[in-house]
Amino acid sequence: MEPVIHVQDLRKRFGTVEAVAGVTFDVQPGEVFGFLGPNGAGKTTTIKVLATLLRPTSGQVTLAGYDVVRHPTEVRQAIGIVFQDPSLDTRLTAELNLRFHAMLYGVPSGVAERRIDAVLAMVELGDRRRARVSTFSGGMKRRLEIARGLLHAPRVLFLDEPTVGLDLQTRKRIWEYVLELRRREGVTVFMTTHYIEESEHCDRIAIIDQGQIIAVDTPEELKRGVGGDVITIGSPNPGALVREIQARFGGDPRVTDGHVVLERAGGAEFVPRVAEAFPGLVASVAVTRPTLDDVFLKLTGRAIRPESASAADQLRASARVWGRR
Repeated sequence: MEPVIHVQDLRKRFGTVEAVAGVTFDVQPGEVFGFLGPNGAGKTTTIKVLATLLRPTSGQVTLAGYDVVRHPTEVRQAIGIVFQDPSLDTRLTAELNLRFHAMLYGVPSGVAERRIDAVLAMVELGDRRRARVSTFSGGMKRRLEIARGLLHAPRVLFLDEPTVGLDLQTRKRIWEYVLELRRREGVTVFMTTHYIEESEHCDRIAIIDQGQIIAVDTPEELKRGVGGDVITIGSPNPGALVREIQARFGGDPRVTDGHVVLERAGGAEFVPRVAEAFPGLVASVAVTRPTLDDVFLKLTGRAIRPESASAADQLRASARVWGRR
């Protein structure tokens, strides 16, 4: 099966700074693909190249069979984008926001009518189609943005922090919509998020750091690579406890956020041995199964932080797209 996104040795420089340093990966049709990385890792730059918002310095990038440099218009027709910050016109109704989008993409009026009905029904906003967006909750606006991104039947839907600022229940509902549209529409979803639990929805995840991809795999395989249970120990002297554990038990304990953290098979059996060996250095202990947060910390040495991009920046970016059509 031909990948719907193919990236080979992608590089992007800004002056003397190489923001993306030889990135290579494929995304398969119908896949939910996650892109994770700390601020400045090259994640946003890569996505902007894929969406034709930035021109690559070198490398090969194709989307839906089209080269992003030679055929940008065809690439834009094949993608939908839901920005991190809201980009709806809140003065208009939900229906008029969708009609405006259909006009920008050149969707024939008869087709647009059917698609508007279908996408509004999919996100359960059919009864609010003539309501002004200014009256919508944050979750309703996000659902409408997803509907708009699907209106022209794209092959790939980019979701940039799709649930940022939403409460847990609404975030869960948004993901139900996303996974349902993947099942119903067969659309490929390429997403970024700093909510680690959301990454569990991905079929595969690429972790990017300092402009390079350092791991690509399924969530389960990535967690399996952590190396056992994650043991977190509170200690009055974390540095001393690290040295004692290394000398007595070996392994690779480290200090993270003032706690001693290590991975060990059979964590529940190992903890009593540590507490008995160093009673004055162990104040509290927690044993958990590896999470994607543990994977990220182990591979990059840092925690995920939300990207910051203003609504104005996002609108300027979208204006550049329409201006080049």
